[in-house]
Amino acid sequence: MWKLYDDMIDGIPKDIVVEDMLVGEHFALVKSTVGSGIASAYPEDTRLPEFIKEFKGRKLYEVANCIKSWNLTESGIGLAAINSYYNSVEVVESRGINLNKNRFMEDRINDPFISYQNDIKGKKVAVVGHFHYLEQLFAPVCDLSIIESDPIEGDFPETAAPYILPEQDFVVLSAYTLQSKLLPWYLDLCKNAYVVLVGPITPMAPMLFDYGVNDLSGFVIREEAQCKSIISGNQRNSMFYGTGQKINLKNV
Repeated sequence: MWKLYDDMIDGIPKDIVVEDMLVGEHFALVKSTVGSGIASAYPEDTRLPEFIKEFKGRKLYEVANCIKSWNLTESGIGLAAINSYYNSVEVVESRGINLNKNRFMEDRINDPFISYQNDIKGKKVAVVGHFHYLEQLFAPVCDLSIIESDPIEGDFPETAAPYILPEQDFVVLSAYTLQSKLLPWYLDLCKNAYVVLVGPITPMAPMLFDYGVNDLSGFVIREEAQCKSIISGNQRNSMFYGTGQKINLKNV
């Protein structure tokens, strides 16, 4: 079960070190010598790692191992460390991803819920995670099932996944499933579907293609200082999407 995670960690060069770390109200951020990455954080979690106090100079791949923790904030620090490498400007450009030179809040071209509308027409589609605007963007053009850990009216609970996912043509998985350790289970259920991993915490790690992911839809931070300020809560009315760009990496 850990091989998927070990492959991502092993892909991080051993000479990259951590320069900064932040756990905010909703997100954790790790800045390394190559870039910055984010993941989800839950400050109410207990037993936060002691190395938060002594993070500077630690090897990035060592901090990335925290993704294996069952403490969700500690796991988030690990995923943020992974993203600080795979979602750095240098690495994403080396994979042929074109970065826009302008700052913008909304990216319709690289938003998977917009760009895939034609591909899902008339198909059986499941989305794990109740993302915004699914009812407007996906529901009118496909046979949509939404699976959610905290379901609202119309959603299916996570326990329905083994019954729903094997029958789908197209599945969108929240990258939070990486942090919660549910991703390997979901991928095993989606072997008959085209699978997209989405969200700003999605690592652009091509080894995920070996496990059944077809498309990675994530985010690259380009204005690190501003992103850190927003995540720390200093800019309450701002969203970090304006500090970078949504990006996609497909298995071709």
